[in-house]
Amino acid sequence: MAARLLVVDDEPQFERLILQRFRRSIREGKYEFVFAGNGLEALKLLKQDAAIDMVLTDINMPEMDGLTLVGRIRESYPMLRAVVVSAYGDMKNIRTAMNLGAFDFVTKPIEFPDLEATIGKTLKEAEMLRQAEAAKELKEKNEQLREIDDLKTQFFTNISHEFRTPLTVIYGMAEQIEENPDRWLGRGINMIRRNTQNMLNLVNQILDLRKLEAGKMPLRLIRGDVLPFFHYLFESFHSLAESRDIQMHFLSNEQKLVMDHDPEKLLHILSNLLSNAIKFTPEGGDVYFQVDNVADCLQIRVKDTGIGIPASQLPFIFERFFSGSEDSPSPTYLEGETKPLFGPDTDPFATPPQGSSSSGAKPLRAGRTQHHTGIGLALAKELTTLMDGEIWANSKEGEGSTFTIRIPIRQEAPLQKEGSPMPSFPEAEILVAPPAEPGSPAESAVAGVEAELAELPSLLVIEDNPDVAAYLFACLEGRYQLEHAKDGQQGIDKALEQVPDIIISDVMMPGKNGYEVCQALKTDERTSHIPIILLTAKAGQGSKSEGLSRGADAYLSKPFDKQELFIRLEKLLELRATLQKRYSTMEELPANEDPALRPEDQFVMRLRKAVEANLEDEHFGIHELCREIGLSRTQLHRKVKALTGRPTSGFIRFIRLLRAKKLLAVSDLNISQVAFEVGFRDPKYFSRTFQEEFGKPPIEMRK
Repeated sequence: MAARLLVVDDEPQFERLILQRFRRSIREGKYEFVFAGNGLEALKLLKQDAAIDMVLTDINMPEMDGLTLVGRIRESYPMLRAVVVSAYGDMKNIRTAMNLGAFDFVTKPIEFPDLEATIGKTLKEAEMLRQAEAAKELKEKNEQLREIDDLKTQFFTNISHEFRTPLTVIYGMAEQIEENPDRWLGRGINMIRRNTQNMLNLVNQILDLRKLEAGKMPLRLIRGDVLPFFHYLFESFHSLAESRDIQMHFLSNEQKLVMDHDPEKLLHILSNLLSNAIKFTPEGGDVYFQVDNVADCLQIRVKDTGIGIPASQLPFIFERFFSGSEDSPSPTYLEGETKPLFGPDTDPFATPPQGSSSSGAKPLRAGRTQHHTGIGLALAKELTTLMDGEIWANSKEGEGSTFTIRIPIRQEAPLQKEGSPMPSFPEAEILVAPPAEPGSPAESAVAGVEAELAELPSLLVIEDNPDVAAYLFACLEGRYQLEHAKDGQQGIDKALEQVPDIIISDVMMPGKNGYEVCQALKTDERTSHIPIILLTAKAGQGSKSEGLSRGADAYLSKPFDKQELFIRLEKLLELRATLQKRYSTMEELPANEDPALRPEDQFVMRLRKAVEANLEDEHFGIHELCREIGLSRTQLHRKVKALTGRPTSGFIRFIRLLRAKKLLAVSDLNISQVAFEVGFRDPKYFSRTFQEEFGKPPIEMRK
């Protein structure tokens, strides 16, 4: 392909000279020449002809000289190379041309072999630049494709997470109904229906986003008072809020607010915001729903006193397929008050504040931690934009979040008929219905049988999804003493207080996730011995490795097989029996390279040393040992029982008897003296307990 050269010179004979001297190269298709009489003409040609490979320009020309042209080329066409051809070959012109960006300089009279060599060198440089630019563009495209691929992978991972959780309930409750229809048919069908609807809602949200993207989702506007609709929607969330001990507050200065609106679109937006506010607000918190007319715009604010959103995640929460884990002041007005929610100094006409998250957030970068699919808020943003509105968020981690929507008030749509019934959205009733809670004592198969329960191992379920927790209780009741924690932090608190025999924890939870729960409990002396099963919808090897690296003893993916769960639990309890065997004699701990045993070895040896240091004190008992070790009576009892199979009092007595056994073998003390030496005040009681422990009376230890 011929190289295209732009020759810029105001002398007509120079054009003829170039065509004459390069006629063979032109004929062979090596070069094509384009001519301009000055710099302005040259710039016009460059704008029209993007295929020009290099420029040969004179210096002294009318309208725009060559040096000015060279500078303009460097600014506008940085990849294009220019060679200055001029009779003014002094060093000043050469230096000026080079400083302005000329690639080379040829003086007149021209030595055409030198000119052709310069052209060849310049074209080679231009080709190398093009290749480098092409490689750079290819690299950038590859990075973009890789990022898109990562986002797709993350999206499908998150989607699978969202599907696996309801599938766990659907699959599991179907089994429960099949095994015991009399007990589980009614409750199980409700759970299956609710979780099926959750899956359907997720699919519908994905399809709605695609429709919005393709511009195929029309607005179905009606003109009417929106306040009754908002009251209706708000009230439908009361039962869900009450099930979590959350107070709901509806605030408005308006008595009537007539405007064009699409009830279905508003339902999708506000249901998402209200359900999120309730989900991420702890028990005893508050959710506020405020409606106002601000600058001829409908303004809706949904505020909660929940966990908030980290500042690093706030700019991305409306981006598709992203959702954070978590700045506005806490509300100060009580339910029913009509004052503005955010204080008397609030500017009602304020635009989204700096640092808040709005619809203009920059795209999500690959690798950002995600806890959910992020479809709900992305859809809320797109639907708000469809109605010519805007949405943004303010949040402060640990204090709560505020989502604000503004939609222009217009009155152009057909008027809603007076007395028309409130639009019905049956799927919304399922969406906001309180989910099942784990089985209460009245529902438990072993309710009232306290003696039997006391013999069962204790198991703590840490799961934020009530339906999944209820299914786990249905599977495990009668096999374990069951306790439920609704989130990671509550799970840590309950584990530290109660020291259960085993723990099942979900991974993806608001606040502390399962990995953090695992790490917190495995690095705490009080709970480091407790086996932990992580249960999650994230089935990738990376997630499994993460869990195991934090100290998890097993990892199950949703939906899980009930029998596999039983086997895992049984095997972990068998390992506890192996641990008890290790500490059964206490005479000398066998060597073990397992790092997981080191904390337990150290704990048991610390207990032993504490008792041995007080052997002669007959009053040294459980209370004193708790004070020495720094654990409560319950915590110490359950940890000692789990490790040694003995109650705390039995452990203390065993250490005393071990020392007595050694004294009987190596000292001349009589049996009564040995008994007093190890803290027994009654030699007869000492002899009896010694024989019960070792199978021989003390006297035979001296033979």
